Amino acid sequence: MSRGYNFLCILVTFSVLVAAVTAQGNRVSSRGGGRRPRVGFYGDRCRNVESIVRSVVQSHVRSNPANAPGLLRMHFHDCFVRGCDGSILLAGNASERTAGPNRSLRGFEVIDEAKTRLEAACPRTVSCADILTLATRDAVVLSGGQSWKVPLGRLDGRISQASDVNLPGPSDPVSKQKQDFAAKTLNTLDLVTLVGGHTIGTAGCGLVRGRFFNFNGTGQPDPSIDPSFVPLIQARCPQNGGTRVELDEGSVDRFDTSFLRKVRSSRVVLQSDLVLWKDTETRVIIERLLGLRRPSLKFGTEFGKSMVKMSLIEVKTGSDGEIRRVCSAIN
Repeated sequence: MSRGYNFLCILVTFSVLVAAVTAQGNRVSSRGGGRRPRVGFYGDRCRNVESIVRSVVQSHVRSNPANAPGLLRMHFHDCFVRGCDGSILLAGNASERTAGPNRSLRGFEVIDEAKTRLEAACPRTVSCADILTLATRDAVVLSGGQSWKVPLGRLDGRISQASDVNLPGPSDPVSKQKQDFAAKTLNTLDLVTLVGGHTIGTAGCGLVRGRFFNFNGTGQPDPSIDPSFVPLIQARCPQNGGTRVELDEGSVDRFDTSFLRKVRSSRVVLQSDLVLWKDTETRVIIERLLGLRRPSLKFGTEFGKSMVKMSLIEVKTGSDGEIRRVCSAIN
C-alpha cells in the first residue's frame, strides 16, 4: 500500500515537473528563445502581418518610387552590420544611421508606419527586423520584380554603433567583394545577383565623379567606361554640381536585367559594378543571368534565393534580441 502510494506521488510529481518545464519552454519560445526564422512563423498570432506591411509599402512607393531602392539598400546595410537585426533603424548620436554610408538612406518612415499598424493589430509580436525584411521584398515586387517567400521570426538587436559600419565600397575590386560576401556566408552567385539589385536606385555624384573626370589622378575618365556614356554622366554630375545619378540609366524604377546588360556594355557608374565584367567567374554568372550562356539562370528567381540567404545572416535569437515597441529605440 505504502509502496504504491509512493509510486503514485512520484508519478504525480513528475507530471507536474513536465508541465512546468513545458510551460516555461513555451514562455521562452514566445520571447524568442530557440526561435529560428521560417515561413509562416507568426501564424494566428499575427495573421495579417504580410498584408499590413504590403499595404504600407505600396502607399509609400506609389507616392515616391525612390522608397523602393531605399528599402532595398537599407536592408542590405542592416544585414551586413551585426546581421539582419534592425539595428540600422535605431536612432542615436553614434548609431549605425549616422555612419557615412548610411546618411543618405531613406525609408525609415515606411518601417515606422508599418510598426505602428502592427502594434495596434498584434502588440509586441512582430520585430522591426522582420518588418524591414518584408518591406524590402514588397518594394522589389512593386518595382516589377519577382516575389519570394520570406522566413520570419527574427529578433531586434540592442546594439547599433557607427563604428561597426564597414560596408563594401563603390571602388572595391572583385576580390574584395568576394571576400566581403563570403564573410557573410554568401557566394559569388549571391554577390552578382544581389549587385543586380542596382537595377533600381541612384548613387551620389560624389561617389562617381572621379571616374568620369579624373580617374586615378590621370585627369581623364576611366578608359574602361563606354566612351559614349562619359558625357552623359559628366552632364548629370558636373565637377561643381549635381546630386545623384541613376544606377541603371533609363530604367531606374524598373526591377529587371537592364542593369546587368549595362554592366556587360560598360555603361554603369560605379567601378565596383563595372569590374564584375572583367573577372572570369563573375562574368560567366552575368552571362547566365542574361541567358547568354548555358545553363541559364533566371534573375528574378536567383535574386529571391540570395535575398533569403542574406536575410538570415546572424539573426538574433533568445536573449540576444527583443521585439521593440518602437523601431528607433530599444525597449
